[in-house]
Amino acid sequence: MKGSKPTSFDIAYRAGVSQPTVSRALRNSPLVSKETRERVQAIAKELNYKVDINARNLRAQSAKTLALLICEDPGNGDSLINPFFLAMLGSITKACAVRGYDLLISFQQDSEDWAADYEDTHRADGIIFLGYGDYQNYAQRIAKLDEIQAHFITWGPVLEGQPGFFIGCDNRGSAHAAVQHLIKLGRQRIAFLGDNSEKSPEFRARYNGYTSALLEAKKIIDPALQENAQSTEQSGYQAMKKLIDSGAEFDAVFAASDLIALGALKALNEVNRNVPQQVSLIGFDDIAQACYSSPSLTTVKQDTVLAGQLLVDKLIELIDGQTIESHQLSGELIVRESCGGAS
Repeated sequence: MKGSKPTSFDIAYRAGVSQPTVSRALRNSPLVSKETRERVQAIAKELNYKVDINARNLRAQSAKTLALLICEDPGNGDSLINPFFLAMLGSITKACAVRGYDLLISFQQDSEDWAADYEDTHRADGIIFLGYGDYQNYAQRIAKLDEIQAHFITWGPVLEGQPGFFIGCDNRGSAHAAVQHLIKLGRQRIAFLGDNSEKSPEFRARYNGYTSALLEAKKIIDPALQENAQSTEQSGYQAMKKLIDSGAEFDAVFAASDLIALGALKALNEVNRNVPQQVSLIGFDDIAQACYSSPSLTTVKQDTVLAGQLLVDKLIELIDGQTIESHQLSGELIVRESCGGAS
């Protein structure tokens, strides 16, 4: 009928398939051929077909299960998981057990529809995302989940106007405090290692905290003291080698992550630049390796226990129909040997 909302029957009629096939195609089931799936999805888009959330919920029974999707990180060796997330994983698992939920853990795959993979197939009541790769691409994808009112929450940057809900660290404020500590130690030429682009808003916020501390202390922001680096030891090592080879003078380094800092430490050791006597070094995250490096690494600790609890609690509140908001956690400066001086 003209003006009526399209149904799965309409799509099935146009595509020449059954209604169950339409349902499977819309959730990217492997039981449907690629050609059929593409035809069904094209017709659904043409008809502006939307999943009826209320009807779906009436049909669905709670799975009492949450899905934890972890972004693959090939730069971190065979585990493919950023070690920072390993600490948070334990907290999320415990928080689920306390709330009576099972936890389904999986790597994020290059799927067209995460909700179809988990929530729409009733495998999980909601999704927790750890890691996001390229944030700009990730934001576009979760915007689609937000449009259909899927239940999900992300550990990541808390930004104005972003889709969905995020729990994250006060990256800017924590970085500001870390660089302030270096300045109080008398360091004059402080370098920054990390990605300062829109693709990595957490690192960008840490860079902004770094620059704000320098400006507050009336120090010049020297572009020669900033080297791009991803969150891997190899990237940190290469960035530090590039900074050393450039001939730029520096007596301190603020790295956007502990992995970058540990790679930088290796490069400094190779050229006999003593840490912390000649160069103070601070990282960010407080991963397990930080306290076992030589010298042990000064870093910004993110509260992974509280973060895991909030991710689970807020997601369950969202599933239960409650109103939630994104939230930032404070970081804590942990002073160890690589910095020199007391906090």
